Amino acid sequence: MTRRVAYRTCPLCEATCGLELHLEGDDLVLVRGDRDDVFSRGFLCPKGAALPKLEHDPDRLRKPVVRTGRGADATWREVEWDEAFAVIAERLPAVIDAHGRDAVGVYVGNPGAHNLASLVHGRVLLQALGTTNVFTASTVDQMPKQVSAGLMFGAPLSIPVPDVDRTDHLMILGANPYESNGSLCTAPDLPGRLEALRARGGRLVVVDPRRTRTAEHADEHVAIRPGTDALLLFAMVHTLFADGSVDLGPHLGEWVDGVEVVRDLAAPFAPEAVAPACGVDADTIRRLARELAAAPTAAVYGRIGTCTQEFGTLASWLVDVVNVLTGNLDRPGGAMFTLPAAGSSTTGSVPAPGRGVRLGRRTSRVRGAPEAFGEYPAACMAEEITTPGDGQIRAMVTIAGNPVLSTPDGAALDRALAGLDFMVSIDIYRNETTRHADVILPAPPVLTKGHYDLALYQLAIRNVANYSPPVREHAAHEMAEWEIMVRLGAIAMGMGTEPDVDAIDTMITRQLVDKAVTRPGSNVEGRDPEELMEALATRRGPEKALDAMLRTGPYGDGFGADPDGLSLAVLEANPHGVDLGPLVPRVPDILRTPSGRVELAPESIVADVARLQTALARPARDGLVLVGRRDLRSNNSWMHNVEVLVKGKARCTLHLHPDDAAARGVVDGATVRVASASGAVDVPVEITDTVRPGVVSLPHGWGHDGEGVALGVARRYAGVNSNVLTPADALDALSGNAVLNGIAVEVAPA
Repeated sequence: MTRRVAYRTCPLCEATCGLELHLEGDDLVLVRGDRDDVFSRGFLCPKGAALPKLEHDPDRLRKPVVRTGRGADATWREVEWDEAFAVIAERLPAVIDAHGRDAVGVYVGNPGAHNLASLVHGRVLLQALGTTNVFTASTVDQMPKQVSAGLMFGAPLSIPVPDVDRTDHLMILGANPYESNGSLCTAPDLPGRLEALRARGGRLVVVDPRRTRTAEHADEHVAIRPGTDALLLFAMVHTLFADGSVDLGPHLGEWVDGVEVVRDLAAPFAPEAVAPACGVDADTIRRLARELAAAPTAAVYGRIGTCTQEFGTLASWLVDVVNVLTGNLDRPGGAMFTLPAAGSSTTGSVPAPGRGVRLGRRTSRVRGAPEAFGEYPAACMAEEITTPGDGQIRAMVTIAGNPVLSTPDGAALDRALAGLDFMVSIDIYRNETTRHADVILPAPPVLTKGHYDLALYQLAIRNVANYSPPVREHAAHEMAEWEIMVRLGAIAMGMGTEPDVDAIDTMITRQLVDKAVTRPGSNVEGRDPEELMEALATRRGPEKALDAMLRTGPYGDGFGADPDGLSLAVLEANPHGVDLGPLVPRVPDILRTPSGRVELAPESIVADVARLQTALARPARDGLVLVGRRDLRSNNSWMHNVEVLVKGKARCTLHLHPDDAAARGVVDGATVRVASASGAVDVPVEITDTVRPGVVSLPHGWGHDGEGVALGVARRYAGVNSNVLTPADALDALSGNAVLNGIAVEVAPA
């Protein structure tokens, strides 16, 4: 059979690497890195190389399945799409009619951020359901950064990213890009970029309780005590003011409010005051601050370790406070804002003050947790399902997520899901969460989807655009993901199982076009919407909306106004992507705060600093605390059924320092019991000095031994669910993000 080659952006993580796909007919047989990709230049990690195994996984769902019975008596059968939607139409509206729209809960997992169909058409489903009980993976890994960026700059994805390719000095807190690539920082081959930084004479500092692979390649590793990043950063801010080295730079100074407020807030956090709590001596703290201030260019970058802690929003905010005070925000080599080709509400318009962000517009029913950007903390799901009363969740819709393994107190959520009246999932597996679903609707294979990283390119370290067309047509038993969502939404709206999906699809794009022609400064301002819709008439699905966004974006052709501008047709003609250039300064254009300025001291963040001050007065904690860790060959909970990625050395082990092991009579390779206030797990131990004394580390996303889970490979490498140990009541106060790091645990021989 003749072999053909196609090109595609990898959909498996935030790095957006280019893939060279080798196919025999429609069968994917080999994946290589695309050396001509404008962004990744041939870089490829083991996950991307394993894409053929994922596509051919025999446990992957190919047709809808319907469950009969519960628990040990549950049976599953494949059905045709019409029957699956008929079951949903019979049972989901019945819950809504009997108990109201808030009786339906929604959980969206993070694969949705890599999925064009989910980003464009998922909102139709959410609007159709009309529930306030929306939960996503954002509140288990990134919501503090969205909240701090939203309050400072006016939009939740106006997140500065380190200009890695041009910086002279980079400080990384709570991130391990040698294992996970970038996160909220789209950068293929970030390890190679960090090595290039050092090769040109730059300096890399890693702050982490573990000596990660990234720390091993750094110029300096600072082994901080878990959960104290905000204290360390505040002490650095204190040092900058005390030294008189605060300098916002002429490019930024006139656009920043609140510098004096931050100076006063930092006063109690002198290096000597925070050193005992964070485990970093005062002299080191001062030196870290002074080196940042003295560097020709510098950037501070904090990620999941800074978000999944008690003071996640404060730590995320202080990362950018340091970038501002050292003059490194919004300048080459510092922390900069991407100018994406599509999908950003802050591009293609005249700079003007905005509404900013509004948080806490409502609170969850049971514990009163405030919403953030339209969602409640994922840690609230179980109680909202099990607590009787008006608004109790009685049905769930899950989309590409496995919260039983990825959210706090997974055992409680597992029990809660078992008691639902109805559940429907869009997923490719029957996993620990979807085994509770009455109907599972499978997304089609990757090769059948068009791909554009609408969300991730808003956080890229270089302005690029790359579209991947489908490699093959849908088979008869497959349905486009966008159509699945539209049909499910139509059922929720009472429109039946056979809606006019093309009419709904066109409506989505028409809304985008209407906004573009009325947006001041748009390249189609004042144009006839019907004319523009006619130009899009040959496209269907998310590609129709994507073409509209590209053509009305900052590089767009304006539907003919700029013949050299960008459109989907241009990307289709450039399979390796289009390089739109390095990041450029964007202040004040990027700002959407009510003042039209950088709000360095947002009111709600200022109020939360008092909570951080109480941490200084706490007695030193004895015993052990738990942190997570990443693995290059693992992708949260959902690629453990690919044997080439999980075989070999066990990856779900507890890392324990030799001193702590000796004190507890634990030997390497033994099974230990790890217990917290929430639960306990038995897990093999690795004794290693890569964790600081007093810290233990367990990866998340494992625990594939539940009844009814159809993951043959993952069950053989089951591991344990670390979120059995994380309490559901521990949240970052401002964002509602789960506290997954710094959990007090006890370790003893099992």
